[in-house]
Amino acid sequence: MVETIFDLRDRSGIVQVVARGGDVGGLHTEDVVFVKGLVKKRPEKLVNRNLATGDVEIEVSEFKVISKSADLPFPIDAEGYEIDEELRSKFRYLDLRRGRLAKNLRFRHQVITFIRGWLIKEGFVEIETPIMTKATPEGARDFLVPSRLQKGKFYALPQSPQQYKQLLMVAGFERYFQIARCFRDEDSRKDRQLEFTQLDMEMSFVDREGVIELTERMIVELVTEMGHKLLETPFPRIGYRQAMQQYGDDKFDLRKDKDPNLLAFAWVIDQPLFEWKDKENRWDAMHHPFTSPNPDDLAYLEKGELKKVRSWQYDLVCNGYEIGGGSIRITDPVLQEKIFAIMGHKKNDIFKKFGHLLKAFRYGVPPHGGIAPGIDRLVAVMLGEPTIREVIAFPTSSSGQTAVMDAPSEVDFEQLKELGLAVVGDEKI
Repeated sequence: MVETIFDLRDRSGIVQVVARGGDVGGLHTEDVVFVKGLVKKRPEKLVNRNLATGDVEIEVSEFKVISKSADLPFPIDAEGYEIDEELRSKFRYLDLRRGRLAKNLRFRHQVITFIRGWLIKEGFVEIETPIMTKATPEGARDFLVPSRLQKGKFYALPQSPQQYKQLLMVAGFERYFQIARCFRDEDSRKDRQLEFTQLDMEMSFVDREGVIELTERMIVELVTEMGHKLLETPFPRIGYRQAMQQYGDDKFDLRKDKDPNLLAFAWVIDQPLFEWKDKENRWDAMHHPFTSPNPDDLAYLEKGELKKVRSWQYDLVCNGYEIGGGSIRITDPVLQEKIFAIMGHKKNDIFKKFGHLLKAFRYGVPPHGGIAPGIDRLVAVMLGEPTIREVIAFPTSSSGQTAVMDAPSEVDFEQLKELGLAVVGDEKI
């Protein structure tokens, strides 16, 4: 009797299938098949130690081919790091069949599920904020979306839900969170891409210690749940200037043993409130313009000794990466206007760009602060992956192309005309 043996893969893993007799010939790698049969324990001498299911096999009773697969553009039975990233991105739906990536995305799902459940138990409310919002200077380039109904005006995709979450504090939602999509038109690197996901959190009636304590408790319980090891708890707290002197960077790695299962978290605190921009010949916010100065340094702010003003910022780093950052926010509209003015904004521009927030602060605002750990970075570090693209289903490549879809792309002239737009250099114009 003819015996055919092949490996069958489904969402749970791989199992070996044995067909004795019948028409199961002509199978090709990645064909989609229907198999019905009896799960049998294999003889000890035939156990496959390389498979988690290697001690059993399926003896086929029914079989049919559902669809055939063409030859693959690259192998998917190995880790895949050696394959050109652009090629992997183009055929991402095949790349995601790779065991490592499938495992990564399931791990990411588990992380998000844990975080969501943990925060809800802590009294947080999950609230979505708008994606179509207003362009405001927050440190990075905005992605702009033209308005069809109000030609010449533009929405901006959010760099973060920063101002919305502060408005939610004004509204009385004392504990808010969101698994938020954020967009920044910046050059890609191994820990950054054009769009990313962050855990956005904000709390009322807290100080820096309160935010740090809650975040650290969540991270410790998450890491323990996921089976990783922590180098040290409580997480060390290192001043910004000390970090720059000792490590030459504010994103450092405390591990001596680089075992990727070992996670070395630390807090960086006491960052300068301002940094000088030589090219622009002005002061800018080190974190963002809504970050409160350290109350102990308000006298320096009044004297104009801006280099001495520390912020109420706190960054969480791990294994050489910045996992997230946050701060206690400014809630005094007079102080907020002053910070904007120091950064070079004229009074009319301040109210044009930020008047909605300043107006809200006139109606009673609680002290508040928050933090936004990056989901992509956190998961990549926990898995020991070299880039965040290895933990994102359809990432943007290093050249800025969106996986599979070949975006960005040209659009029809009629679509541009409807929006009241013209492309410089377009032969049709």
